[in-house]
Amino acid sequence: MDTRTKIALVTGGSRGLGKNSAIKIAQKGLDVIITYKSNKEEADKVVEEIQSLGRKAIAYQLDTKDIKSFDAFVRQVGDHLEENTGSRNIDFLINNAGTALYAPISEVTEEQLDDIVDIHFKGVFFLTQKFLPFMNDHGGIINLSSGLARFALPGSSVYGSMKAAIDQLSKYMAKELGARKIKVNAVAPGAIETDFGGGRTRDDEHINAMVSSNTALGRAGLPDDIGGVVAFLCTEEARWITAQRIEVSGGMFF
Repeated sequence: MDTRTKIALVTGGSRGLGKNSAIKIAQKGLDVIITYKSNKEEADKVVEEIQSLGRKAIAYQLDTKDIKSFDAFVRQVGDHLEENTGSRNIDFLINNAGTALYAPISEVTEEQLDDIVDIHFKGVFFLTQKFLPFMNDHGGIINLSSGLARFALPGSSVYGSMKAAIDQLSKYMAKELGARKIKVNAVAPGAIETDFGGGRTRDDEHINAMVSSNTALGRAGLPDDIGGVVAFLCTEEARWITAQRIEVSGGMFF
């Protein structure tokens, strides 16, 4: 039986769903590496909270849109792990980092579309590719999707389409990595009260009311509703779950 401490890497782990997921994963007994784009102070607070749980943690800066930086990032993580664990490998990769785009199709610019493609698809694809040689067999990959890949709301055509692509990519990853017993799943939140997208769901009472009235459980989601599901997928109990799109939306637009 493998008794060593497993290691999870969570992109975008300084706030919102990534922060919650990182903490919940640590509570499951894993050590955690998080990335942040610009807010080092918040990332350091997450690291401190994880360390207070008795787990090891470290934060690295990473812009998941900057694919050319991935090789250096993987080396940086590997050097740290080799020094502290004797191995350059991780067990779980949680592709969480992302940003929103709210614009009608008639107004979306090529630059805006390219940004969303780079962050939400190319970044996920190539960061996973770069880490594949450094992932332990029997580990897992969790890609963050969205309810917007299932239902459509005006203004989210680009974002929702990229998340639908992530759902399909997750199935291909599961198929190709199955021989290594690496599980790959997509977790699809509904509307969540975070600062994502300028905090629309959290701060706009009209949007919050619309979400609540169209959700079976009667409210908008909270980060705490999502992180535990991501963490569960990093446990032995989830060993037989792969190639799934797991929507965690409270029954939004069910």
